[in-house]
Amino acid sequence: MIDLDAYFRRIGYDGPRTASLATLRALQALHPAAIPFENLDVLMDLGIDISPQAVDAKLIAAGRGGYCYEQNSLFGRALTALGFEFDSLMARVVWMAPPDAPTPPRTHKLLRVRLDGETWLADVGFGGAVLTAPLRWVTDEVQVTPHEPFRLRDLGGDLLLETKLEDWTPVYRIGLDPQAPIDDELANWFTSRHPSSRFRQVLMVARTTPQARHTLLNNRLTLRPVAGEVERRELDADGMEAALSEIFHLPFDPAWRPILQRLAAAG
Repeated sequence: MIDLDAYFRRIGYDGPRTASLATLRALQALHPAAIPFENLDVLMDLGIDISPQAVDAKLIAAGRGGYCYEQNSLFGRALTALGFEFDSLMARVVWMAPPDAPTPPRTHKLLRVRLDGETWLADVGFGGAVLTAPLRWVTDEVQVTPHEPFRLRDLGGDLLLETKLEDWTPVYRIGLDPQAPIDDELANWFTSRHPSSRFRQVLMVARTTPQARHTLLNNRLTLRPVAGEVERRELDADGMEAALSEIFHLPFDPAWRPILQRLAAAG
């Protein structure tokens, strides 16, 4: 189901091939630094094929990125090949949403990993707030990662993931029922095809390295270093093209140029 050698070359992993916490932590850190989050194919109205063959061709062979159904399905197949056990779950994204916002659909895929009698939250597909370490599946405990602290809160049926920026900020609400592959297909269709999907309206690109989080939201480039001040600047189309190639390490496709020009003009 996956060429582990090719995947490990893509993310720069050369450690043990064992189902251990050390392996999980290493993969969780390396994957978001090597494989960017991006929704360019959705904006191009190409749809997203989440079959294993299509995901591997795009994210491994072609050097592209993708969003959660691609990222976490690839990650999950790698974990399976290494002997990990996990469930696929869905979450309602509440990132940067006001408290009175309507209830969003469950459209984010994540993994609940079982290892040596403990349970962990693993997720390599959440853009600019992606985890860089697995989190213990416990509530009301502040957990340090290489980037921001995170915590899980019990909402009575769901778990809320929060991260500490200036204040505690909600990220997503996790449903606890395991999901089947057909659930991914339905949610992926909504996210990539439904007119109300944010992925069809806004360019979102992110790459998280050990030093910093880099995000591109339409034409606004943000650098959030582990230590230091946040930097933001607006880019023209040339600057966006350069950022996609030089910061996010995407092989630039000239077909993206009209999208970049439209977004830069809109500001």
